[in-house]
Formats: sequence, C-alpha cells, structure tokens
Amino acid sequence: MTADADFDSLVPAVPFNRRSFIVTALGAGFALAVQPVSAKSVITTDSKGLTAGEIMIVKADGEMPAYRAQPATGGNWPVVLVVQEIFGVHEYIRDVCRRLAKLGYQAIAPELYARHGNPQQYSNVQELLQRVVSKVPDAQVMADLDACVAWAKANGGDTGRLGITGFCWGGRITWLYAAHNPQVKAGVAWYGKLVGPTSELTPSQPLDVAGKLHGPVLGLYGGADQGIPLASIEQMRKALALAPSAASRASTIHVYDGVPHAFHADYRASYRKDEAADGWRRLQAWLKQHGV
Repeated sequence: MTADADFDSLVPAVPFNRRSFIVTALGAGFALAVQPVSAKSVITTDSKGLTAGEIMIVKADGEMPAYRAQPATGGNWPVVLVVQEIFGVHEYIRDVCRRLAKLGYQAIAPELYARHGNPQQYSNVQELLQRVVSKVPDAQVMADLDACVAWAKANGGDTGRLGITGFCWGGRITWLYAAHNPQVKAGVAWYGKLVGPTSELTPSQPLDVAGKLHGPVLGLYGGADQGIPLASIEQMRKALALAPSAASRASTIHVYDGVPHAFHADYRASYRKDEAADGWRRLQAWLKQHGV
C-alpha cells in the first residue's frame, strides 16, 4: 500500500465534533513522514515576481493557516485552490502554488487538518492517518475551501474563474468540491481515490457524486497505482458518461500505463518525470479550456 493510498480500512469513523484550530502556522520544509526526500528530483520554484507566503483564513471558530502565491503586480487573477496530500501544506504543495502563480494564477493551499493536528510533525504514516487524517470531516473541508474562495474574492482573485487541483487525498477532495461549489469552472484530480466505504465523516465518494459536477474534472491516474484499481477508474468513466450533468459528461480521466501512485510528487521515489510533466501540461490546457 502506498503511503497516502486508501486508508478507510485502517481507521474507525470518528464523530464530527466542532473544534477550534490547534495549528496556527504552517511548518517549514517537507513533512517528517516523507523523509528522506529524493533531493535530486525536487523541483524548486522561486518567488521572483510573486507575492508568496502564509496567510490566515478567518473562520467562525478561528483562523486557518494557508499558503498563497500570486503575481506580484496586477490583480483580478483567476483562482486555483490547491488541496494537499495527507502530509499537509509542506514544501511540495507550496511549490505547486508558486508554479501556478508563475502562470498568472492566485493559488491558495489551506492547511485543512489545522483543527486536528500538525501533519508535518508525524514521522509514522499510520500514526498520521489514525490521529489526524481520519478525523477530518468532508463537510468541514468543503466549508474551509469555501472560506478560501471568499478570501480570494476579497483579495484580488477573480472567483468567476475558479479552479481546483489536488493530490491523492486532495484528488478525492477535488472531485467532491467540483460537485459542492457551483462556482467551480474546472478541476484537476491527481490520483484521488474514486470508490470506497462511507461514514459519518465521509458520506460520499467521488463515484457517488459523478453525476453532479458543476465544473468538469480531469483525472490523472497511474495504471500501476496499487491503491486505486483500474476497475474503479472504469466505474467512474461510465458514471461520468451517463451523467445528467453536462460538466460531468465533459470530464475525462487519463491513465498513465505502468505508472505508480504519486507520480507527480517530485520529492518521492514514486516520481515519474515525463508523466508528471505531461500531466502538468494537461492541467494548464484543461484550466484554460474551461475558462480558468
């Protein structure tokens, strides 16, 4: 099983209780659970010409830290929400935001685990899943992403051109958010799981909302991903093709044959340079095609 693959069978459902933020600032570097980092392949995007750094998203129960990157000049930028892997908003996710900002986007990556614990401090993946990830309700995530959209609208972003992208855990969230928010123009989901058990915290999986997308989603998946069977991808393709929603029918999934999970994660051994670069080109074309 990959480090951030399907974890539903590993942890019990935890009741959704409102709680305040316990993480009030983003950490630095890479999460402990991904050490040692494959330094030779790490992509580092500078902040020259950008405004980049930590911001605070105000919620009724406190302030949620997030990373924001955008061009240093101008305004009215299209907005892309960037949704983390299980490891939180560590350096890889922040770099993805800077890459998007270099393309002219306002990119925002909220620390969606901030009420439950600091994902960067755990060196053991199973402990991270049990103590933090398993406690995060989908409804809370949707509301937190909505708050990021509101922040963007008040701070130079053009939320009429709203996109979302996410990786693994965030790939699943990308599908769900495209069904949640009518403002979403397009999404790009990187190897997010599509089917699985449901619970009070995770009442729907992407397959369950396949017919309800507001903006079309491009799915980018590895054919050798041990945590996401090809059969589940075919299920999703069929559901999209038969959906009543035009955005659902416009969605598509591209599978890279023989490629593992997390092939875009340049700091990990799973990284596949050519497929990652091709996926990034597809992301750019998809967002532009759909008005983001």
